[in-house]
Amino acid sequence: MRKVVVPVAGLGTRFWPATAVLPKEMLPLVDRPAIEYTVDEALRAGLDDLLFITSRAKRAIEDHFDVPPDIERLATEKGIALTARPEARFHFVRQNRPLGLGHAVGLAEAHVGGEPFAVMLPDDVLLGPPDCMTAMVRLAERTGRAVVAVRRVEPAQVSAYGVIRPTGELERGVYEVGDLVEKPSPDRAPSNLAIVGRYVLPADTFRLLRETAPAVAGEIQLTDALRALNRQRPMLAYHFPGRVFDTGSKLGFLQATVELAMEHPQLGAEFAAYLARRVEAAAPAYRA
Repeated sequence: MRKVVVPVAGLGTRFWPATAVLPKEMLPLVDRPAIEYTVDEALRAGLDDLLFITSRAKRAIEDHFDVPPDIERLATEKGIALTARPEARFHFVRQNRPLGLGHAVGLAEAHVGGEPFAVMLPDDVLLGPPDCMTAMVRLAERTGRAVVAVRRVEPAQVSAYGVIRPTGELERGVYEVGDLVEKPSPDRAPSNLAIVGRYVLPADTFRLLRETAPAVAGEIQLTDALRALNRQRPMLAYHFPGRVFDTGSKLGFLQATVELAMEHPQLGAEFAAYLARRVEAAAPAYRA
C-alpha cells in the first residue's frame, strides 16, 4: 500500500476572514503548516504517493510542496531548515464543485486504480505515540480488511461525529464494526466511539461511491459508501489512544497550537513558563 488521498478542497469558512485567501491547511501550528503533520504521518506509514483533492483556492498547498531552488538557497543563507521530502510523490486533482467528501474521494479512482489506499483528513491532527496511520496500515495488511480510526468522546459530543456500532473486540483496541451512524443524537448513539479522519480502504470503495445516491444537500457522503462496504465485509475500527485535535475548529486549532508550542525544542520551556504565569493571573477572574 503506497497511495493516500488527502481531501483539501473545503473553503474553511469557520476561519474566515483568515482563510478567505490562505488555505486553512496552511495555517501554522507554531512554525509548521498544519498540512505537514498529515504528510509526515503518511510518509512514516510508507504512504509516499499522495494525491491531494484541491480546489481553485488551494494553489498554495501545491506551491508549498514544490520548493524552488531560490527558496532553498535563501533558507540556506539564513540558516532555516526546510523539511525535504525527496521520497514523496505529490499529485493534485481539483474538485470543481462542492459535492461532498465522498465525491472528493471518488475523484481519486483513476490515480489509485485497483489498489488498496488510505484517506487522511488533514483537519484531524493526530499526535502519538503510537503512530495512527502506521498501525492502521499494518492492521489492514495483516487482516485484509478495511480499517477506520476511532476515539472515545463524551456522550454529549457524539452528534458532531460519525459513530460506529461495535459488535466485538477482535483484539485490544480493535473493534468489529456492525454499522456506522452519521451524527446521531446522544440518546440514539450506538457507542461513543467517534470516527477520526483516517481510513484504509479497498479499491472496491470507488464502485460503491459511484452507486451512492446524493444526500439531501446534494452531497455524496463517504459514510454511506462505507456502510455499504461494511455490509459486504465488516470493517475494523482501530481505537487511537493518542491525542486528536480537530484543527478545522477554532478551539481545536488553539489547543493543538498550545500543545505543540509547549513541546517545541526551542520555545517549549519559555512558553510553558509564560502559560503558567498567565493561567495563574487569570484564575481569579474565572473563579468569579
